[in-house]
Amino acid sequence: MAAAELVVKRRAYARVGLLGNPSDVYGGRALSFTIADFSATVCLRPSPELVIQPHPHHDFVAFPSLPNLVNRLQSEGYYGGVRLLMAICKIFYNHCTQNNISLKAENFTLSYDTNIPRQAGLSGSSAIICAALSCLLDFYNVRHLIKVEIRPNLILDAEKELGIVAGLQDRVAQVYGGLVYMDFSKEHMDKLGHGIYSPLDVDLLPPLYLIYAENPSDSGKVHSTVRQRWLDGDEFIISSMKEVAQLALDGHKALLQKNYAELARLMNRNFDLRRKMFGDDVLGSVNIKMVEVACSVGASSKFTGSGGAVVALCPDGDAQVELLQKACLEAGFVVQKINVSSSVLTEEELASLLASHR
Repeated sequence: MAAAELVVKRRAYARVGLLGNPSDVYGGRALSFTIADFSATVCLRPSPELVIQPHPHHDFVAFPSLPNLVNRLQSEGYYGGVRLLMAICKIFYNHCTQNNISLKAENFTLSYDTNIPRQAGLSGSSAIICAALSCLLDFYNVRHLIKVEIRPNLILDAEKELGIVAGLQDRVAQVYGGLVYMDFSKEHMDKLGHGIYSPLDVDLLPPLYLIYAENPSDSGKVHSTVRQRWLDGDEFIISSMKEVAQLALDGHKALLQKNYAELARLMNRNFDLRRKMFGDDVLGSVNIKMVEVACSVGASSKFTGSGGAVVALCPDGDAQVELLQKACLEAGFVVQKINVSSSVLTEEELASLLASHR
C-alpha cells in the first residue's frame, strides 16, 4: 500500500452554542451547531516512533528575545496543541484498555493545524482533540467499537486531564457536526452515561452572524462563583439554570416551526440570564460590548460559548444586517455571516443513532 494511503486526516469544526449554554454543565439542555469556515485539522502518519509534532506557530519554543517570549506568553498563554494531542492519546488508550478493545502495535506521528480564532469562545481546543480522536478511531479501525454518544465524554476527559473546565455541549456538537439538540438531564446521564443527542436539519436555521474581536484583550478574567453557588443550593442560580435549559427546549420547538421571532427572543433571554448569574466582571467588558453593539441595531445576540464571540440574528432582514455590519466596523469588531457545516457522521453512524432513538 502506498504511504499516502496510510495517512489519516480528519477535521473538526468550531461550534456555536445557540441556546441553553451554560446549562449543559448543570444537567440542562442545549442547541448548538458547527461553523464550516473555522476548523482544526489533525493528520496521523505511521512512523517508527510515536511523535507529537509541535505546530510552527501555536507551539513556539524559539524566540528572537526575552521580551518577545514574555509578550507572546502574555497574549496567548502557555498553551499550544501538543498537550491536547497527548491527553487524547492517553484517554483513548485507557478507554480501549478498560473496555478490552485491542489496538495494533504500530506507531504514528500526529500533527495539527487550526484557523479557529483564539480566545473566541468557539471551542478551538476541543476541535483539535475531536479531530485527533477521529484519526485514532480510523488508524486503529475501532470506530465501530466506540459509540458516537461516548466520544464527547472522551474529549471532555482529555480536557479534564489538563485542568480545562467545560461541559459536554461543545464536544457533542463537534463529534456530530451540523445542528444538534442535546438533553443532559441527570436521568439520562445516570442511566446511559451520556445525554440524548438529536441531529437536526441545518436548513431549519435562519441566517446568523458571528461577531468577534480580532485581537481579544478582555475576555472576562474574574473567577466565577456560579458553580459553587449551584453546589451550595443557591435558589437563584438553580432556578436560572433551569430556565436557561428550558430556552433550548423552546428553541428546538421554534426552529421546527421556523418561528424566528421567538428564536430571537430566546437568544436575548439566554444572554440576560447569563449576565444576571455571572455578573459583568466575569463576562468582560469587550464581550458585553459585542452584545450591546448588536442590540443597538435591534439584532438579537448571545455568547457563542462563555465569551469571546457572539452569535447574532437579524429578524428584520437585510437592512438590519447592513446596520449590524456598520455598527461592528465602527466598534472595531469582525462580523461575518455564518456558514453552518453539515453533519460529519457516517451513514452507518447516523442510521445507528436513528435506531437508538426509536
